[in-house]
Amino acid sequence: MNTVVQKYGGTSVKTIERMEHIADKVIHKINKGYNVVLVVSAMGKTTNRLIEMAKSISTNPSKRELDMLMSTGEQVSISLLSMILKERGYDSIALTGFQAGIMTEGIHTKNKITQVKIDNIKKHIKQGKVVVVAGFQGINETGDITTLGRGGSDTTAVALAAKLKCTCEIYTDVEGIYSIDPRVYPKARKLKYISYEEMMEMSSLGAKVMEPRSVELGNKYNVPIYVASSHKATKGTYIKEFDKFMEQKSITGLSLSENVLMITINNVPYSPKSISDVFGKLASEEVNIDMISQTSPREGYVNISFTTSKEDEEIIDRVINGLKKEINNIKIQKDTNITKISVIGMGMRHESGVASKVFKLFADHSIEFKQVTTSEISISYTIKSKDKERAISVLTKEFNL
Repeated sequence: MNTVVQKYGGTSVKTIERMEHIADKVIHKINKGYNVVLVVSAMGKTTNRLIEMAKSISTNPSKRELDMLMSTGEQVSISLLSMILKERGYDSIALTGFQAGIMTEGIHTKNKITQVKIDNIKKHIKQGKVVVVAGFQGINETGDITTLGRGGSDTTAVALAAKLKCTCEIYTDVEGIYSIDPRVYPKARKLKYISYEEMMEMSSLGAKVMEPRSVELGNKYNVPIYVASSHKATKGTYIKEFDKFMEQKSITGLSLSENVLMITINNVPYSPKSISDVFGKLASEEVNIDMISQTSPREGYVNISFTTSKEDEEIIDRVINGLKKEINNIKIQKDTNITKISVIGMGMRHESGVASKVFKLFADHSIEFKQVTTSEISISYTIKSKDKERAISVLTKEFNL
């Protein structure tokens, strides 16, 4: 029999009624001749509520204990879903990340999967069971429960599919991958196919349908990923290797990130050591830096700007306060009213002039941008948040998104 890994997110398992609906879909798949491995998230907003509880005790709760707490959300989901399947007459077993062989490393709340020991899952599959695995979690080399960060259940699902050498189906609250988030732009086009590379860029630049590491794993191990609605029977989107039959446009999609914090440090002494110290301290705190710009040296000083996630603002403040004590006369500016907007497309590899077209569009519509970064298949701009809707409108119209 073929095996398939199916992943269901928080809204899909929000209630017992919705779990019953998942059971219907699983049984339908079994009746078509498949072994099914399920990966599920915590019910609804459970993880957020658990974090709020922790923060009511401490503004900076222990990351180890936070992982222990957050991991309980998925354990509730897998237990209930397994019970439902058993009640329907289908043998099932719920496994935590540890029991499923998800091995991780890194800092607590942001661990990464290093290995999947698949023997236990294979044993249960051979016994004809539906295996229900807790997403988002694993165990590290010291035996501590760990979590994988937001969207970590996607990564769990694709990692399992890679080891089982099968397709991964991601069921969520949208009907597939769109050229732009339909909640932001209702006229967005749903894509039949999108390449791993384009999806990785879109995810890392703000698209929330897929977690970037999960797509990276899919690309590395050539796992076909199908993204569809958990509530409707409409066709979804396949994430796969780029081929000549896929629609070729200069721009495939548009990503937005409003979770952007922009920091500017003025009067930094111009030396490799000074600049290295700034980013070294941020790296030691596991702060993920996105866009970076630096002015030309003037009278021995430079200004540095960078963007990061608003979630790391507390850490940034702590690091910056430390820098103020070490580097005399630096001045700090912090801007939270920033949106990053990115255009992505494989066609950019072969078509010139996309950047100039966007620059002209912004100029014609008085949309100011603060920073620009590029990759081989994407261009990103930081703009004022108040200009977001105008930028979306002109870009979607120009590139037929």
